[in-house]
Amino acid sequence: QVQLVESGGGLVQPGGSLRLSCAASGSISRINDTYWFRQVPGKERELVAAISSGGIISYADSVKGRFTISRDNAKNTVYLQMNSLKPEDTAVYYCKADCMTIATLEWRAYWGQGTQVTVSS
Repeated sequence: QVQLVESGGGLVQPGGSLRLSCAASGSISRINDTYWFRQVPGKERELVAAISSGGIISYADSVKGRFTISRDNAKNTVYLQMNSLKPEDTAVYYCKADCMTIATLEWRAYWGQGTQVTVSS
């Protein structure tokens, strides 16, 4: 079993910064691609950023130049540094990881429970 736990969300003023963390734990053999998504009520979940095990990174156009994704493979943790935050960044942020478990040696996608980010004055 694999668990992903996000942290770091909260309330911040426009122009401010937050750093989200997502720690993976459990019977993990390997972690491949990891992602940050976000979702607002009534809308589909949106891909914000992705980073592969080899460090290849991609961003949604809406966050390029403001958000930075990174990962610490030794800690099985992925981060999302969010700067110059805007009210439209308000959403629940979810991490996702493609993991192989020790028990099955099969790849599967796992999701965290989400963390609320609210950008408001």
